[in-house]
Amino acid sequence: MTAELEKLWGAVDPGRLRKTLLEMLEIYSPSGKEEDVQLYLETLLTGAGFRVERQEVEQGRYNLQVTMGQGEPRLYLVGHVDTVTAWDLDELGPREENGLVRGLGSCDMKGGCAAMVEAWLALAEALPAHELPSVGLLLVVGEEENGDGSATFLQACRPPCVVIGEPTGLAACFAHYGYLEAGFVTRGRRSHSSLPELGHNAVESMLRVLLHVGRHAMFDRERSEVVYSIRELSSSRGGFVVPDRCEAWIDLHLPPDRDPLAFQRDVADIAATAGNHIPGLDLKVSFDFASRGYSLGTDNLLARVLGDIYSQLELPLRLDAFRSHSDGNLFHAAGVKPLILGPGSLETAHTPDEQVVFEEVVAAARIYAALCLKAGA
Repeated sequence: MTAELEKLWGAVDPGRLRKTLLEMLEIYSPSGKEEDVQLYLETLLTGAGFRVERQEVEQGRYNLQVTMGQGEPRLYLVGHVDTVTAWDLDELGPREENGLVRGLGSCDMKGGCAAMVEAWLALAEALPAHELPSVGLLLVVGEEENGDGSATFLQACRPPCVVIGEPTGLAACFAHYGYLEAGFVTRGRRSHSSLPELGHNAVESMLRVLLHVGRHAMFDRERSEVVYSIRELSSSRGGFVVPDRCEAWIDLHLPPDRDPLAFQRDVADIAATAGNHIPGLDLKVSFDFASRGYSLGTDNLLARVLGDIYSQLELPLRLDAFRSHSDGNLFHAAGVKPLILGPGSLETAHTPDEQVVFEEVVAAARIYAALCLKAGA
């Protein structure tokens, strides 16, 4: 280990990092209401002597952008500060027990954000100003909804590389699944609930459509790499009646090499055959959002330096494809090379049991700091 890297990792302060993470988790910041957590982070960073730029996304919502070193940053650390909406506000706050930090956003991705902030503070403490790498820190809003924070940043800046701290269990994801959102609507004929034979039940039709589509080999969870998840199901609410409308939303996560537009046609073709088995079916299929996946391979700067970093930290370097949707798709589509790497795992993200191992957060801070040092030099 070089003296410079040893000094940098020594500057990573677990106590300060724990305080940052727990205080971030105390602040409720669902998509669209991120200002309180951004004010907290802005105060923390300006108090440490950094010039923090607000990048307006819309009124009352903004990204935070900080840079160091000379010239345009070669690498940005990117974290999203928003979370999904809380199920129970009484159970919102952080809880720490046996090395686990629990709470909304703990792994997705306030753990990653806190680690990035700590890496930033450690770099500034460990290195003289003239040796600081040319890197940036970007804390964005809106990832859990439509990615409007990252989209705003990309209108003005397209760095060569970014590291996004989504929960990967510290696996390095140079590949990323694509995403397709499908909407199904069935229509029927309303009748009194005691006389269903006089109507046409749109919910029954939808259930049969979903069973028909789900049985296709393309969605076989044992054999297919496509991730098929029914996200929402709702019907017209009219009291004691046979419902005449039903709507379903389906999330489809596609392997990096699958074309979402071609897959869209496949799904539409499968759905079109449902009418052969469902009498009187009135079905409309729409696709509101599509994002292509990618695979960068490992012939790039970040991949080359990661092996050495993990070896010195005595961590196994695992390579994977990120299975969810993230702002990584937006960055890649804009010509930026994204590495997805962060503490925590998708298994608990968006659940009431969301959690992150604190030692993973500390390790992430050291990895981010070392990547900045080596890739931003």
